[in-house]
Amino acid sequence: MQRSKPLRLTLIALALSLAGCAGGPAYQRPTTPEPVAFKELEGWVPAAPADALERGPWWQLFNDPVLDGLAAGVEVSNQNVAVAAANYAAARALVAQERAALFPTVSLGLSADRSGVRSQGSDSNYRLNLGGSWEPDVWGRLRAGVTSARAGAEASAADLASARLSAQGELAANYFTLRALDAQRALLLRTITGYERELQITQNRFNVGIVARTDVLQAQTQLASARGDELSLVRQRAQFEHAIAILVGKAPGEFALAPLAEWRVTVPEVPVGVPATLLQRRPDIAAAERDVAAANAEIGIARSAYFPNIGLSGSLGTGGSRVGDLFSASNAAWSFGLSAAQSIFNAGATRAGVAGAEARHQAAVARYRQTVLNAFADVEDQLSATRVLAQQQELRRQASEAADLVEQQIMNRYRAGQVGFTEVVQAQVTALNARRSLVQVQSDRQTVAVALIQSLGGGWRAGTQP
Repeated sequence: MQRSKPLRLTLIALALSLAGCAGGPAYQRPTTPEPVAFKELEGWVPAAPADALERGPWWQLFNDPVLDGLAAGVEVSNQNVAVAAANYAAARALVAQERAALFPTVSLGLSADRSGVRSQGSDSNYRLNLGGSWEPDVWGRLRAGVTSARAGAEASAADLASARLSAQGELAANYFTLRALDAQRALLLRTITGYERELQITQNRFNVGIVARTDVLQAQTQLASARGDELSLVRQRAQFEHAIAILVGKAPGEFALAPLAEWRVTVPEVPVGVPATLLQRRPDIAAAERDVAAANAEIGIARSAYFPNIGLSGSLGTGGSRVGDLFSASNAAWSFGLSAAQSIFNAGATRAGVAGAEARHQAAVARYRQTVLNAFADVEDQLSATRVLAQQQELRRQASEAADLVEQQIMNRYRAGQVGFTEVVQAQVTALNARRSLVQVQSDRQTVAVALIQSLGGGWRAGTQP
């Protein structure tokens, strides 16, 4: 007895050490390059507070009630978001399923049968059985499964946030493009009205023999071209209106956006912060990092195959030829069992499974780091575009004002007979192109602001659950 006690202690210590070896490696978030500041942010400090994106829906920064209503519809009606939400619900169910494996399974069985021989009569048999089984998580395989499933659910939650942010960003970009097309069309309609007036003036001057017929033909060509451009804008607007309808979950035939009486361009100052905040504010980064955590747990599951499967089972039941016999203590029977199974030879399958899990973990780490690098580049691109477009808008405004003055002066000189109509056409085309370029750069600034908000995560934070 005295010699067996140290032996038992040795066996217990050995089992505990094996249990420690069976678990997967301790998880640590992979290291990534984290610059101190964004390069393109140098010399540009937004005036907005740093927490502006967390105070409410980010699209409200643009102060557009119509956009606010449309973006809210994405939450409940966009089908891509609905798919991501269903995937997240399935991932949460998988977590509950994996967690249930940590607890015993209890079953209740009731059976009855009747048998016999024609010449000897028949007998009835009734059986009632309560059984249970449990697999103790000695090697941590079940806990690793729960950890992996939980990390998968968190990644799915981040995927849901990514789908929602993508749909909302696409909606905002399409909406601002549609409004820019409305502004360009209004500009063209005013221009067409002016061209019609100029054509009538030129026709009158031709009728009295002041100008040649070529002036009339040039005026007609210019007017027809402008009308064709206006129809092209109508077609493009319809396409963006249909795209917006799909994003809010409606059939294009049941959706319409009326033009605004006045297009007010609002470009908010977007708080950027330091690059390290991207690791918490971009859902795609969070999803990639959670995939790494899940892959890390899978290593522990693969390693547990080196150790035996241990199970406990037990049952308590009664039986008899009558229903009343089922509740008789004298007929009760019980059993209890302990089982252990270990693979002796599988031609290296376990070792290959562990190696495969480790390789998948390395791949997940690489994808995570690439996602982070892409995120940094995305923000730098949008910051660069934001700065350049702000400078371009001022230059486009100056060009448009100068072209308007040139157009007016050339028209006055034409009416005075000092220049030909060809110069008038050139001045009018230049002025129209300058006006349209100004409208386009204003729209681009709004679209880039949306892209910058998306690249910053749209105010989402890691750990946020729907």
